[in-house]
Amino acid sequence: MSRFKTTSVVCESRTEHAEGAPGQAPAKRSERVKDENRADEADHRCDALHIAVIGSGGAAMAAALKAVERGARVTLIERGTIGGTCVNTGCVPSKIMIRAAHIAHLRAQSPFDKGISATVPTILRKRLLAQQQARVEELRWTKYENILDGSPSITVLHGEASFGDVHTLRVLLRVGGERKVVFDRCLIATGASPVIPPIPGLKDTPYWTSTEALASDTIPERLAVIGSSVVAVELAQAFARLGSKVTLLARHILFFREDPAIGEEVTAAFRAEGIKVLEHMQASQVVYQDGEFVLTTRQGELRADELLIATGRSPNTCDLNLEAAGVTADQHGAIVVDTGLRTSVPGIYAAGDCANQPQFVYVAAAGGARAAVNMTGGDTALDLRMMPAVVFTEPQVATVGLSEAEAHLKGIKTDSRTLTLDNVPRTLANFDTRGFIKLVIEKGKRQLIGVQAVAPEAGELIQSAALAIRARMTVEELADQLFPYLTMVEGLKLAAQTFSRDVKKLSCCAS
Repeated sequence: MSRFKTTSVVCESRTEHAEGAPGQAPAKRSERVKDENRADEADHRCDALHIAVIGSGGAAMAAALKAVERGARVTLIERGTIGGTCVNTGCVPSKIMIRAAHIAHLRAQSPFDKGISATVPTILRKRLLAQQQARVEELRWTKYENILDGSPSITVLHGEASFGDVHTLRVLLRVGGERKVVFDRCLIATGASPVIPPIPGLKDTPYWTSTEALASDTIPERLAVIGSSVVAVELAQAFARLGSKVTLLARHILFFREDPAIGEEVTAAFRAEGIKVLEHMQASQVVYQDGEFVLTTRQGELRADELLIATGRSPNTCDLNLEAAGVTADQHGAIVVDTGLRTSVPGIYAAGDCANQPQFVYVAAAGGARAAVNMTGGDTALDLRMMPAVVFTEPQVATVGLSEAEAHLKGIKTDSRTLTLDNVPRTLANFDTRGFIKLVIEKGKRQLIGVQAVAPEAGELIQSAALAIRARMTVEELADQLFPYLTMVEGLKLAAQTFSRDVKKLSCCAS
């Protein structure tokens, strides 16, 4: 364990949560906080490197724990609920809702309805919401609050942090008063919030963001969704499967930044389920009257009981007073960092959704951990070249590496093949052949450089693709690997084989 001495540290006393039975949280465990004003006799080591962490989500927690592991002491500052977006209002509740919607859909409709009777289920949204929120609270307690509770080298302050200078934070405490925190290093991990487009009239209506949508105890009869990427499509399909009549307004096409085939495939799947997808469509005005939303579009008025805005997320940096420390942000407010998570100011780092990085919690956590290593004397980098991404629609969307368009922008000559899923034995056995697997290789070297997939459980195969890219495998080497029969991941092998043969003429399990 590393130790770092400093002469400029102002010691903050360790504070603790209220007591409770081991492994058991009190009734309101989300309110269980450390008392910022109570000193403890077992004070933090004053000779340890002092790191301030602003935030308590994936990046912040990874950084705090890694820094303590390496001998530092940490002051973690959170203005809202411990745990950040993912566990509270993002990944966890959304995936629970999506899974519930998947079960509802299967009970109402499946490829096996001729042999298994289907019945449209009754949706008891309040009960589903209670189950969802109970799991959210459980995970927040076990993975965040309880861990902080058991870490004497981490002090938690509940309040709003802003920079005073390059070594000082001003914290307006939630309980009142102000605390000055002097640090040796600082990690900014404040996350992001939903972007609200400047549509006339919108701000005066009770629209939803994903936060309100996931917390709603009702399923609206009619739901309009503005957006075309991950949050928009995931929640649109979930609400549709739980009983809403959903209309999705996409400014361009779905997933317009990805390979065009992805948006086309997901749009077709959505329309087959009764979701209305309006491409190249915008609302020029929004009005809320007589209990309903009225959206004005070039095709006329669209009426809905609820309106979900899912047009991206903006970094939470405007209240940090970054100018006082000289930290550089881009035109969107994202803090500019290098591969070592360093900002423009020595000693100040940033990770997660508030930085100019992909907004995924696993990227945030990886960035936070690496920032902590670098803050405590190490030298490591976050390599995002083989970053897999998954969208939890059905079929799922999964990507890793470069698309053909991205490769061409880098001056890389490519070759590619697209395997439709009616060539994959697993999908034939499932009677669900929607989707494709596309492989992109560097021409000449024959090395795999990118994979895009729209497929049932595509997220379960994409990591194998990521490992193949990292290993610099040629498409021939990938085609020669052993893959278990009747699995989705076997589709990677079959797609690789299409570069040299017609897989329609292969027998089952043929190499």
